[in-house]
Amino acid sequence: MNALRFPSDFVWGASTSAYQIEGATKEDGRGVSIWDTFAATPGKVRGGDTGDPGADHYHRYAQDLDLMSELGLQSYRFSVAWPRIQPNGSGKPSQKGLDFYRRLIEGLVERGIRPMVTLFHWDLPQALQDLGGWESRDTAYRFAEYAEIVFDALHARDWLTINEPKTVVDCGYRQGVHAPGIADWNRALVACHHLLLAHGLASRLLHEQHPGRRIGPALNLHPTYPADDTPEAQAAALRQDAIENRLYLDPIFKGFYPEETLPADRSHIHEGDLAIISEPIDLLGVQYYTPVFVAPDQTRVIKHQVRQATWLEDYPEGFHDILVRLRRDYPEVPLVITENGLATADEPDQNGQVTDTDRISYLHGHLTALHRAIKAGVPIEGYHVWSLLDNYEWAEGYAQRFGIVHVDFDTQKRIPKQSAHWYANIIRTGELQ
Repeated sequence: MNALRFPSDFVWGASTSAYQIEGATKEDGRGVSIWDTFAATPGKVRGGDTGDPGADHYHRYAQDLDLMSELGLQSYRFSVAWPRIQPNGSGKPSQKGLDFYRRLIEGLVERGIRPMVTLFHWDLPQALQDLGGWESRDTAYRFAEYAEIVFDALHARDWLTINEPKTVVDCGYRQGVHAPGIADWNRALVACHHLLLAHGLASRLLHEQHPGRRIGPALNLHPTYPADDTPEAQAAALRQDAIENRLYLDPIFKGFYPEETLPADRSHIHEGDLAIISEPIDLLGVQYYTPVFVAPDQTRVIKHQVRQATWLEDYPEGFHDILVRLRRDYPEVPLVITENGLATADEPDQNGQVTDTDRISYLHGHLTALHRAIKAGVPIEGYHVWSLLDNYEWAEGYAQRFGIVHVDFDTQKRIPKQSAHWYANIIRTGELQ
């Protein structure tokens, strides 16, 4: 079988997030985040796990930088912990917090690895939650102030504003299974609007103050399909698509919300907001894990193989479909795959090796689908596997491992898995065998 060759300028990377890997949640003046509070609440996180120790990246970042270099990574997408910069979500920044991320970026540049910085990956300062969190319009303006501090302090070309606003909205405000643990659809829609407003405000700031840099959101997109061929299932899939995808894509790219997502009370949407939200973006971070198949009664139907994470169907065709759809339905911008991966329960064998064939199978299928999308003309610049390291998997605690590098959370020993060596070979050759 012929190898699939990727473009010579295609950028290969890996992603992480601050709360999931850094640990050190009480060090150097870091404030309390909503995930610290949520994880400390009995029954909210599997096993009672918290963000400590994570992968202890705060202390071991230099070791992790060397590991990235050894794997040949060309890009590293990470997030800044807002509570490390502004412990209470506003006011004077913490120099120790800024210095940590400066050192990280300097270490990346020294190793020839491009930094891609995410401003918000779910760790809202608890002090802002106490004032209303994302249900408060003021939080969007506090986010813009925080973004300005980070833009000025850190030197990177590529920036992401909000990571997966859909997960914050759906899991944090609609289902209540993530921080802050609210289960109310109307409140979720208010939070959604303010998250998107924060994205637009930060994007405008970067364009005004740092021309030449690039910015966009990181959206987790779920292609929706009817679970059967009935008209009822097709209509249900269209309704689900509004919630999964168009609720975020349409305001950002077109300046309006899908009609079916608008609540009766729209007082939180102010005149001029959608012009801010639709500030032109320079790139779009695309995160794909799974499709959603919808039954006529609007429930989800699992139709393909799942593994440890039972929500994650292995369906590479969905990856191709959502990428082609973006090119077809929305203004063309460069796309960067900022997350794609699989959770497994792999552990080292008696020889200290970690064999994760399920992950390799998943990634191989999805990179094949990605290659087809590129061949179809979709403007995709790069790919970041989720994740570089095993980490704290939110409400699942440390029970699910998404990393291509195994982390022993007791000793913090790192072991590149079979998938890491496989991925390093793709980066080195530019080919998928």
